[in-house]
Amino acid sequence: MNINAARFKAAQPGPLRRRCGDSDLRAARLPILSPAPKDRTHTRIPGTMSKPLSDQDRRKQISVKGLAGVENVADLKTNFNRHLHFTLVKDRNVATKRDYYFALANTVRDHLVGRWIRTQQHYYEKDPKRVYYLSLEFYMGRTLQNTMVNLALENACDEAVYQLGLDMEELEDIEEDAGLGNGGLGRLAACFLDSMASLGLAAYGYGIRYEFGIFNQKIVNGWQVEEADDWLRYGNPWEKARPEYMRPVHFYGRTEHHPDGVKWVDTQVVLALPYDTPVPGYRNNIVNTMRLWSAKAPCEFNLKDFNIGGYIQAVLDRNLAENISRVLYPNDNFFEGKELRLKQEYFVVAATLQDIVRRFKASKFGSREIVRTDFTFLPDKVAIQLNDTHPALAIPELMRVLVDDEKLSWEKAWDITVKTCAYTNHTVLPEALERWPIDLFQNLLPRHLEIIYEINRRHMERVASLYPGDNDRLRRMSLIEEGGVKRVNMAHMCIVGSHAVNGVARIHSDILKATVFKDFYEMDPHKFQNKTNGITPRRWLVMCNPGLAEVIAEKIGEDFIRDLDQLKKLLNFVNDDAFIRDVAKVKQENKLKFATHLEEHYKVKINPNSMFDIQVKRIHEYKRQLLNCLHIITFYNRIKKEPNKQWTPRTIMIGGKAAPGYHTAKMIIRLITAIGEVVNNDPVVGDRLKVIFLENYRVTLAEKAVPAADLSEQISTAGTEASGTGNMKFMLNGALTIGTMDGANVEMAEEAGEGNLFIFGMRVEDVEAMDKKGYNASEYYNRIPELKQAMDQIAGGFFSPKQPDLFKDIVNMLMHHDRFKVFADYEDYIKCQEKVSALYKKPKEWTKKVIYNIAGSGKFSSDRTISQYAREIWGVEPSLEKIAAPDDPK
Repeated sequence: MNINAARFKAAQPGPLRRRCGDSDLRAARLPILSPAPKDRTHTRIPGTMSKPLSDQDRRKQISVKGLAGVENVADLKTNFNRHLHFTLVKDRNVATKRDYYFALANTVRDHLVGRWIRTQQHYYEKDPKRVYYLSLEFYMGRTLQNTMVNLALENACDEAVYQLGLDMEELEDIEEDAGLGNGGLGRLAACFLDSMASLGLAAYGYGIRYEFGIFNQKIVNGWQVEEADDWLRYGNPWEKARPEYMRPVHFYGRTEHHPDGVKWVDTQVVLALPYDTPVPGYRNNIVNTMRLWSAKAPCEFNLKDFNIGGYIQAVLDRNLAENISRVLYPNDNFFEGKELRLKQEYFVVAATLQDIVRRFKASKFGSREIVRTDFTFLPDKVAIQLNDTHPALAIPELMRVLVDDEKLSWEKAWDITVKTCAYTNHTVLPEALERWPIDLFQNLLPRHLEIIYEINRRHMERVASLYPGDNDRLRRMSLIEEGGVKRVNMAHMCIVGSHAVNGVARIHSDILKATVFKDFYEMDPHKFQNKTNGITPRRWLVMCNPGLAEVIAEKIGEDFIRDLDQLKKLLNFVNDDAFIRDVAKVKQENKLKFATHLEEHYKVKINPNSMFDIQVKRIHEYKRQLLNCLHIITFYNRIKKEPNKQWTPRTIMIGGKAAPGYHTAKMIIRLITAIGEVVNNDPVVGDRLKVIFLENYRVTLAEKAVPAADLSEQISTAGTEASGTGNMKFMLNGALTIGTMDGANVEMAEEAGEGNLFIFGMRVEDVEAMDKKGYNASEYYNRIPELKQAMDQIAGGFFSPKQPDLFKDIVNMLMHHDRFKVFADYEDYIKCQEKVSALYKKPKEWTKKVIYNIAGSGKFSSDRTISQYAREIWGVEPSLEKIAAPDDPK
């Protein structure tokens, strides 16, 4: 972008200037919001008070946020007023803040629509291979600001909103989070959609439009209380219903075997109604689609059964069908074998595959006729990526479509299915792996159970021929688990039915090959790959931390937003005093802003000069929030013992949701809040230590917390965290990591230099050795006085004086059956935290390590991850080419 030319154009007098006045708007006879004074010549940075910017600041801002051209601003104001008037049917006398948000969202969406249609036309003209990303979770967060960033509209919208007398931040805060995910898995899917669009891939996200997303968490008297997340209550301006593409999905019934094939009959039908959400790429005019299915009862649902007086009941029973898309299961890393969940999994897969087949058959621009009937070409035109085992039924469903509907031979259908499907594994925790009872399958999906049995029969024949006489291996590798309740092992089905299987960090992929899927790796080593997770730099830097993005752009240009590897250039500035100052200043501004937010919401006075030590993720034993708690108690006890010592002050924040049925996780939250109550009210401690539990952690809160963090806690037991992506967000935004050698931490240490992270604790091999030897918690308890003191305080009611035995379950677990060996890493963790505190007292040295981390975070862009999926699994080539904008002549 030629910034000087752009500024020159914006400064021109004459007709352009006049269009910015409100006379044109009045001529349109629309309700006008009073504009700000006309002589205002500065731009507001979101998140700050309005103040004039220096010439240098203005140039920097235009750089990353897109130019606020005079015509743009005038058009945005006109369209804003048009939507307020015609879409929302309001004038300024009765319009609410929410109306203004909807008017702005619709105005921004207008800029997507032409690009969206043009993108789909482009795909039909080129007929590329299409990628279908199937996920039961898409944790999108808010859409407005992300869309403005990707379309380079942020400054123009900001200016227009200011001139209309409104506050951009207030409007952005009205938007509900689209919380259709539990945590990492769903947020990864969202980052992937952004990258697929930014890399020009013809890609589609497919999932469920849950009426209620992940619950809202309230902390009441220290306990987690769940509230339903009614995110669609006011409507969703970003989605478009597509009833013309409604698809039937069948359940129950029975199978009939005829000479001409198998028929699945007497089924119950539920309709899948698609809602499309645009997914804009970064400034390349490409807008892809996320299609989420909503369950609808067919008109004749149960009405054929009603007798006199039964009509009302029959209509009420429609809800049973529509419950399929009612609510997201709030379980992360835990398998719950509920019939409704299996229905959800089949519902999304069956509807999606009908869509895929329809698009494959008719993929010719301007044609609705069938132009392609030879399914041997399906793997050349379609790639299906299964995000964990939740959409695993895509494998037997594709077989059913090819064999029963399209009348292909089993062998040909199987070859096509394997070449088309690929599977991503997200966990090694045994309780998270899906194993569905056969009885449930038999009842709900009888045809699919037959297909799975046949897949397994052929698979077992192959295993037996490769390993004759090895019955134990046959048992271990079967898709059907015997013993007690017979179950279908969904991970095994995914491996057998896919051409590629990947873990999500190098260490995780190695563990899969060495342990969980060892037999499968030995049989088909070519299938196994690694694809280390990534995050989108658009949302997780440009959008949530504009100050840092500007400081970086000033040094190395703005190409890093598309090519994050360019951050390596920052290594040239590690000793540049001015750059060190700028990076530290941005961090301090982010901390001040977050401190204001915290004081407003938690009524706790925060010391903005304290170290912001943050652990935010789902509450789970393996993520070891309890280890963090033990450090807090130890630090508190040390301050109490030597109150006059110069301690490095800390504000420790822990946030995350506990699955509603997970007792231990809920007790961990109660322990954190109890510790906070004691520590925060102790006058001896003062502002040297504060403990805050961040309520209702979600994407929007992460966007505030991540840029403000000094220290990122990534302290899972080695070998349990598949990858993590929170760790990457903190690294990119200038926090230092204290962590174990687990998940992507290993690769982060490689990229930034292990000396620039605080690594502690057992490695994977140490954990394995301890498993063999046996872990004895009381040995550590008896040997380490500070650990004993902390545990005795928890057990004796120091943090719960009114209920001394409140935390007995946690104490019992830690002392007698802790799978994740908290005590084994305690000593090393405390020593490591001492190093952290010592370094924080040397701001310049600290900031240098921060710069090494930012410079090393290029690998963790989801653009890199998706490029690898594209080339190594899907067989498509990413492209940074722009397509023509809608207003360009074709």
